[in-house]
Amino acid sequence: MHLIDTHCHLDEESFTTDMQEVIERAVAEEVGTMFTIGITAPSCQRAVEIAAKYEAVKAIVGVQPNYVSQLLDGDWEKIVELMSHPEVIGIGETGLDKYWDHSPLDLQQDFFDRHLKLSKELDLPFVVHCREAESEIVEQLQAFTGSEKLRGIMHSFCGNEETLTACLDMGMHMSFSGMLTYKKNDDLRFVAKQVPLDRLLVETDAPYLAPVPKRGKRNEPSFVKHTCTVLAEIHNKTTEEMAEITTQNARDLFRLKAG
Repeated sequence: MHLIDTHCHLDEESFTTDMQEVIERAVAEEVGTMFTIGITAPSCQRAVEIAAKYEAVKAIVGVQPNYVSQLLDGDWEKIVELMSHPEVIGIGETGLDKYWDHSPLDLQQDFFDRHLKLSKELDLPFVVHCREAESEIVEQLQAFTGSEKLRGIMHSFCGNEETLTACLDMGMHMSFSGMLTYKKNDDLRFVAKQVPLDRLLVETDAPYLAPVPKRGKRNEPSFVKHTCTVLAEIHNKTTEEMAEITTQNARDLFRLKAG
């Protein structure tokens, strides 16, 4: 079995003292590939450095919407330059966040568009962060896509059926995190059941959102198997079958070679 954790943050401070052990533990638990996500210019630089050092890690770089108002002169240009690095396989996480009041919505929308345009120019998939902004995200994606299908991921998806349908119609993949395993999230499991098998992905968002039975602990990529198991149960598959499905989906989307 081979699993891909399509979204984690290995550059976070909580991994500073034992990142190598965390990566080795993930590989031992059959998580053969991890995508570490940059959210600021320094974070993106660190993500690329980690990916260059560890064969099991690939990098995705961008500005998370809560940080767009904190960019310093030259930061955006540095991130754009990193997008051409050979270890970078995607762009993001980008999107909109109306839960936190850290960045004006119009500035978030501006940078969301910038990421989307670069995704198209560089032919790289993009990763969408969405928090309490489903209608705005869908509207902006629809305005961008036109008649073309999008190569993108709704990261840690927890939206409703209407949002799901709109995103699937645009060609988006849906990635599920540990929230799928939480006992009170029956609505999310119902939505996850509506996703076609060829659009499913799994992630940890480590060090956040640890799944049951690890809830309350620091999350790490080796825990992605728990989310995969719940997703498998929802779709009447074995964990091994769902691992194969989600791994192949990730390889196809990011054009990765098997191995």
